[in-house]
Amino acid sequence: MNKINNGKMLKQSAYVVAIAAFIMFVSYTAIKALSSTFYNDDFPESLAVKVELMPLVFPIHMITGALALLLLPLTFMLRRNKRWHKIAGRITSSVVLISGITAFPVAIIAPVTVWSAAGFSAQASMWLLFLALGIASIRRRRMAAHRACMLMMMATTSGALFFRIYLALWAQFGQMRYFRIFYAFDAWIAWMLPLTICAVFLVRESRANPKSAIPSLAPFG
Repeated sequence: MNKINNGKMLKQSAYVVAIAAFIMFVSYTAIKALSSTFYNDDFPESLAVKVELMPLVFPIHMITGALALLLLPLTFMLRRNKRWHKIAGRITSSVVLISGITAFPVAIIAPVTVWSAAGFSAQASMWLLFLALGIASIRRRRMAAHRACMLMMMATTSGALFFRIYLALWAQFGQMRYFRIFYAFDAWIAWMLPLTICAVFLVRESRANPKSAIPSLAPFG
């Protein structure tokens, strides 16, 4: 009996540590993005060019993108408190909308590669699509569909985290002569991989529970 209890305690402790580490990493990434908006002297040349070409749009995108990283998980955690969840949801939706729209010029103007610009634009498109579907679902009281859309939007958002992780790993173990190829690949895989994993999870969940997410993912139908 003690072994079972100890096993449960270890699993719970590991879960808490993992969540805490994730929250710390998200917060660090968001804070660094916010600070980079105002202190960008150490930006690589590819980003420094964007700052010069888009002195207003680029900072807006950086600020709202960083806020989205913080607000999306916060809104999800408040889901059991309808009043605060609704308030947080409206604020987060506005932030995501602004960040998603400004992502297009940031991706397209002076891109590192055409394929990386396409990847970032596709990510922004999916972001805004899930936001629109999520809002439409909640207005029609389709709670399961709303939850599914928000989870997929969060998975797409996590691409900002994984993009930086993969770049850091490449800086340590990759070869700079292939950087442009890797950068373009990273612009796609960083958000597509977590989104695919999330979609697989939702499909399996819907099979186990017919009233769950996927069957209700047609709010305009």
